Amino acid sequence: MSSMRTRSRRQFLATTAMGGGLLASGIPPARAAAAKIETPFKHSVMGWCFKGRGVDAVQLAKWCVQLGMHGIEGIPRDAYKDVMDLGLEIALVSGGHGFAEGPCNPKFHDKVVSGLKDAINLAADIGSKRVITFTGMRYEGMDDEDAATRCVETWKEVVPLAEKKGITICFEHLNSRAIEGKMTGHPGYFGDDVDFCVDLVKRVGSEHFKLLFDIYHVAIMNGDIIRRIREYKEYIGHYHTAGNPGRCEIDGKQEINYPPIIAEIVKTGFTDYIAQEFIPTWDDPFASLKHGVETCS
Repeated sequence: MSSMRTRSRRQFLATTAMGGGLLASGIPPARAAAAKIETPFKHSVMGWCFKGRGVDAVQLAKWCVQLGMHGIEGIPRDAYKDVMDLGLEIALVSGGHGFAEGPCNPKFHDKVVSGLKDAINLAADIGSKRVITFTGMRYEGMDDEDAATRCVETWKEVVPLAEKKGITICFEHLNSRAIEGKMTGHPGYFGDDVDFCVDLVKRVGSEHFKLLFDIYHVAIMNGDIIRRIREYKEYIGHYHTAGNPGRCEIDGKQEINYPPIIAEIVKTGFTDYIAQEFIPTWDDPFASLKHGVETCS
């Protein structure tokens, strides 16, 4: 890692350590921590989902504190300090490469490796435990088995650092079927079959490389959610939610029955994060988030 990147991480850590005081919200970290929801697992939310409703990362974080949530993810890195000062964890650090530019494509190899290593170091610096990764998109002339092997070998290059730093790389399965709206699906995504994705996790072969089981995406591509949670529990490191169809609220207007799914996750002994990743459509996006958290509590 370059000296510039190392200095950048140190400066970020030093700035974060100087936090601890009151922000504009007036909620000190101690009070925020005392108000956390008591569930066997922890609650998070994906920031990008609410950005389209004009809710920035800090405002969303204040809502999380008000609701007793534990963390937030999918927000710009320059907002990390502010939300951590509110008493929240960064539940999932961006892996430095998006879902489109992944290791299945050889031209993105170097970007994936450097991006993941940088994210792992940042996560360790700020006390986060998870970093996200993706396979990337299919490309013309791609051979599936070669692409799968390339993914596994690329991830194996960064896993030793994750193991050393105590970070879990969470590999997300996405659906390639839904096309009715922006970000409802990702046509062309290579890792669109959850059984195949679990096989990749097994091939990497590390306790620090897990599946990000997105309930919404699995419902669309594979279904049989509860049975798969039971079968793959030892390989799952993080969960996402959303309503289907439309990636909307997890309410009575969509088809996924969340209460028994959450109950099954609890039965598996899962203690890490379940994150709300729906795109709010209600008039009041705070009410949407509150409902989602309550449904999963």
